[in-house]
Amino acid sequence: MSGGIPNQSMVGAGGAMTDQLQYGTLGHELQREQDAAYKAFVKEPEPVRKIQLGDAFLKKYPKSPVEEQIDVGMMNAYRDSRDWKDSFRFADSALALEPDDVDVLTIVGWTIPHVSNPSDPDHEQQLTKAETYSKHALDVMAKMPKPHGVSDADFEAAKAKRSFQAHSALGLVYFRRNDYENSAMELALATKNNPAPDPTDLFILGADYQNLKRYGEAADAYGGCAAIAGALQDRCKQSAAATKAAATASQ
Repeated sequence: MSGGIPNQSMVGAGGAMTDQLQYGTLGHELQREQDAAYKAFVKEPEPVRKIQLGDAFLKKYPKSPVEEQIDVGMMNAYRDSRDWKDSFRFADSALALEPDDVDVLTIVGWTIPHVSNPSDPDHEQQLTKAETYSKHALDVMAKMPKPHGVSDADFEAAKAKRSFQAHSALGLVYFRRNDYENSAMELALATKNNPAPDPTDLFILGADYQNLKRYGEAADAYGGCAAIAGALQDRCKQSAAATKAAATASQ
């Protein structure tokens, strides 16, 4: 688990013994070719070329021990290309191989409510998927043992970052369902003690509180958003002022 795009783990020796038994000395050469193809895929920064390398790898080396890592890389390459359908397709493929991959669960859970269109026929189905993935990620992290060689501080920081993302996803899912109470609860968890809160989370949290007529809390959330430079800053400043006035008028 990492703080950014999911890590690509190093190639292990899985499969080498089978190749050697089946092909003799040729097995070593096949393993070297597979390792080289995998490393080329991992190092490729350009999404279109990375997708080409990933497709070629999966066709040439079916059932590879690094198939899940290739699927994750393909998920991210298609995500960088804003091809959501194929990104989610490879995410599902990765999760079929490793159902507890927290990075995949949180990335997909977070992405879906940000890009899903209410006019899509499967909109609610997609929101349910995002909710399921995000909740599962939180469950996995609650029981996850610390990996060997990772410091306590780094482990807790990595879990915290993914937990913020999972709660952010749930908050937006509930907001899209007009469930402002649960949305506010999740977004409060996504932003409280978060060293780098997402201004969108703070803006939606303000909207949640405003819909619940909790104007003072709305003003605080909008104020937090207004303190962060970006596209929402001016809108959050205006909303903070309006909800402060509403809070005063309601007293």
